[in-house]
Amino acid sequence: MKSAIHRMPVLATVVITLILVITACAAPPVIEKPVIQTQVVEKQVMVTQVVEKQVVVTATPAPVPTKAAQPVNLRFTIWSSNEKHLAMLNGFAAAYKATHPNVTVQFDTIPFADYATKLAVQLAGSNPPDAGWMPESLAVPFLEAGAMNDLGPRVKNDAQYDFADLSKPAMSLYLKGDAVMGIPFSTSPHFMYYNIDLFTKAGIDTPDKMYANKQWTWDNLAKAAKTIKDKTGVFGFQSVSAGIYKEYLTQSLAEFTRAWGGDIWDAEGKTCLLSKPESVASVQWYYDMVFKDKSAVPPGEEVDFFSGGAALRPGYLSEVSRLEKATFKWGVIRLPEGPAGWSSVIGQSSIVAFKASRNQETVIDFIAFMTNKENSKTMAQFFPSIRKSVLESPDFLKANPLVPADMMKDHVVPSIANGRLLPTHTNFEKIRLAITPIFDAMWKPNANVQTSMDKACEAMKPLLNK
Repeated sequence: MKSAIHRMPVLATVVITLILVITACAAPPVIEKPVIQTQVVEKQVMVTQVVEKQVVVTATPAPVPTKAAQPVNLRFTIWSSNEKHLAMLNGFAAAYKATHPNVTVQFDTIPFADYATKLAVQLAGSNPPDAGWMPESLAVPFLEAGAMNDLGPRVKNDAQYDFADLSKPAMSLYLKGDAVMGIPFSTSPHFMYYNIDLFTKAGIDTPDKMYANKQWTWDNLAKAAKTIKDKTGVFGFQSVSAGIYKEYLTQSLAEFTRAWGGDIWDAEGKTCLLSKPESVASVQWYYDMVFKDKSAVPPGEEVDFFSGGAALRPGYLSEVSRLEKATFKWGVIRLPEGPAGWSSVIGQSSIVAFKASRNQETVIDFIAFMTNKENSKTMAQFFPSIRKSVLESPDFLKANPLVPADMMKDHVVPSIANGRLLPTHTNFEKIRLAITPIFDAMWKPNANVQTSMDKACEAMKPLLNK
């Protein structure tokens, strides 16, 4: 995608142009006044103690010839506000600071619904973030805009980092020739969470029993959801991350359409597939759950699966910590099979360094530290790793104490090995904004799903061809 660097269209709709402004408009680095420190060479611990005392207590630099490293404040954008995630990330920051006393890392949470737009605005501003999480849906446009920095020279030339340990297929979005434009930290398949108590109350088999009997299908899920709603009054199904009517529309569509043999667009990103019979049938399936069976959460209804408000909900492994204090028995299993067989859908999140950063060398080094073997093992408790040494380790099966080892072995590992990434496209955000109003209009009784899908394809057609 080509863009003019000196042109600034409206921020809300043209996210990528904002990013391009970074390289042209970012202010030069602010050079802090040097701070003098005393070096103690007997023990590294003593060096750290002395530096910290001088920085905090001494009003003026000590009269010694050696200059201390200047303070570096790294800002890192994420979209999680989960306390356990933040505790882990802040632990990485503290560990890095122990060997780099002048570096402080701050993690800033931006809600996922606003992430693309707010990140673009910040990158074009006077205080751009140094690094951040990048979802697969935004990777292509941000890459084509030149917003990311090459991590290759740092991670490829460090034997201890072991770049070859990273799964090459999982790295495909970020390998550009010899350049490494990001490191995926989470390659997480969609799973199905379910409320065992509601299944028991409705007197029907739980998903794990259906799976054991080769009956775990989307159609049987719909039947179970209706039975649960009829017998308990609780909604049987809630969409992935409760977002089909909001920012997770394409994630939900990918689950349904692929299981029926369709998709949102083709592999080349040139042709809309939503109006194809397979895709239409899958959307009709969900539509009927909402308006015919009344078993799926409808638009405007605020329901929380994690508080017992629904019996089934697709989601990510990183969300399992929300069930730590659940008041009901629960389970988690792979997505069901559809008419076209089993389709594992993968959401991938990566860590990238932004070109707008004024601390490029330091932030790239911190990313290398954050994604090394040891820290990848730590992240695996929430985020499935792309490191082969982690995935093949028996410890990975026990990485999350809330998820049984047999579930990790039978469902997580195969889902990663056989999964396909969620759709991504140069114009992803524009496409999402273009089709969302059409789906909004469809989410009402007596709508024509085929007509709506035809309109959705017409709306995205000019954006797919760019």
